[in-house]
Amino acid sequence: VQLQAGGGGLVQAGDSLRLSCAASGRTFSSGAMGWFRQAPGKEREFVAAIRWSDGSTYYADSLKGRFTISRDNAKNTVYLQMNNLKPEDTAVYYCAARVLGIGTEGDEYRYWGQGTLVTVSS
Repeated sequence: VQLQAGGGGLVQAGDSLRLSCAASGRTFSSGAMGWFRQAPGKEREFVAAIRWSDGSTYYADSLKGRFTISRDNAKNTVYLQMNNLKPEDTAVYYCAARVLGIGTEGDEYRYWGQGTLVTVSS
């Protein structure tokens, strides 16, 4: 499984950005895709996840209402719409895939993309 993340960039506070993650190779209909992020000097944290089968979603509590995860099963692609971005959202964003179920723990995700940098200026 290869995951190709993209869409990052430099934006100003209050702007929106949409990240994408295209999965190729084997995909897991019983699993899920997740987004995580890691800011400089901080640990990786969970952002959002979506189940391939029914589109059910999980979000980090602090990001609910600003971030939206979605999927396009036909394209094997997952998106992360980020609105009203804040400087504290600056991080490398990673997409990841898990074989079964859905969750918030990074250790449960087997496959990882290369990351895309999001920088939010104040």
